[in-house]
Amino acid sequence: MTHTLFWLCMAIVIYTYLGYAVILWLAVCLKRLSGRRRVPSTLPPDSGLPEVTLIICAYNEEDVVDQKMTNCMKLDYPADKLHVMWVTDGSDDRTNERLAAWPQATVAWQPERKGKTSALNRGIGLARTDIVVMTDANTCLNSQAIRETVRQFQDPTIGCVAGEKRVVARNSGQTAAKGEGLYWRYESTLKRWDSELYSAMGAAGELCAVRRKLYEPMPSDTLLDDFIMSMKLLGQGYRIAYTPDAYAMEYGSANLEEESKRKRRIAAGGLQSIWRLRGLMNPLKHPLVAFQFISHRVLRWSVAPFALLALVPLNVALVMMNAGWLYTAIWILQILFYLGAWTGLQLSMKGTRGGIFFVAYYFLFMNLNVFRGISYLYSHKNSGNWEKAKRG
Repeated sequence: MTHTLFWLCMAIVIYTYLGYAVILWLAVCLKRLSGRRRVPSTLPPDSGLPEVTLIICAYNEEDVVDQKMTNCMKLDYPADKLHVMWVTDGSDDRTNERLAAWPQATVAWQPERKGKTSALNRGIGLARTDIVVMTDANTCLNSQAIRETVRQFQDPTIGCVAGEKRVVARNSGQTAAKGEGLYWRYESTLKRWDSELYSAMGAAGELCAVRRKLYEPMPSDTLLDDFIMSMKLLGQGYRIAYTPDAYAMEYGSANLEEESKRKRRIAAGGLQSIWRLRGLMNPLKHPLVAFQFISHRVLRWSVAPFALLALVPLNVALVMMNAGWLYTAIWILQILFYLGAWTGLQLSMKGTRGGIFFVAYYFLFMNLNVFRGISYLYSHKNSGNWEKAKRG
């Protein structure tokens, strides 16, 4: 039994963090060889472009209002067809005062803070355009972001468009940003392959868009509104397109403590999402979606961290049972991995580049925050509010 559990946990960990990427890449290569690669859609001339609403849900963002609006004004899209809407529920700083200096923006404010999901529900309810693009207040979009998003919607099977998130470090010592940036580069690669195979598995709120008629209001306690919003469209028969040509740039978390706030909220939202999107895991109804969803998301947010943790006592037990040299070798490798992660932590605390050591630490850091996310989910029942992580 110990042998079986050990190899089961090992298989889950390897498949979740490496095996799925390899299988996905092979599947995409086969699809390309078969000649079934999708031909990119073309945009109509400016006179034929659809009107778009750019929604920015904000809570006390006075420090970034001017920067965000300046970025919005630089977007390459006809000004008369791009409507900028700020939903500032609960903001009690100078956010609304700052926005008053920008007549190009519509402000939907209400005094009660009910969380981002509630604000998003209200904002999309107020929008009157067929396409709604969502972005965060603290991100900057590339000039072609709206055009590229609209281009993806020329395909009628696309219900949501996911842009790319790019994390940058403000200074060389910002180790949290480096770890987050490394993670998002890997995640972006998986999203690109997922999208090419069939559909991306979710969109990030830094930049995503949806057909307004398809949007379904979500419960106000939803933690990962962007993910659930986009994934629900798969159940309606639509796909999520991923495009790296539309991207949002933001600074990484100020430090690892602030990054931990984000990770445990995302982990909690992931667990919540698994339950609320459980219908997508039915292989009889959604065979390809179930494969991608379980492999890319479900295992990472639920089973894999427990399997990673269980490998330690299981390996120790097998070594003590004199099960063979292979288990001793694996145990030595585990020790080296955790020593490397500890070294990465020490170097990051000193603001020093940790290289492969920091990769080991950040991998462990992400998985440990899944356990913290369980506690977060329990403590934030019936609430979609969260404490913002400070950016670098």
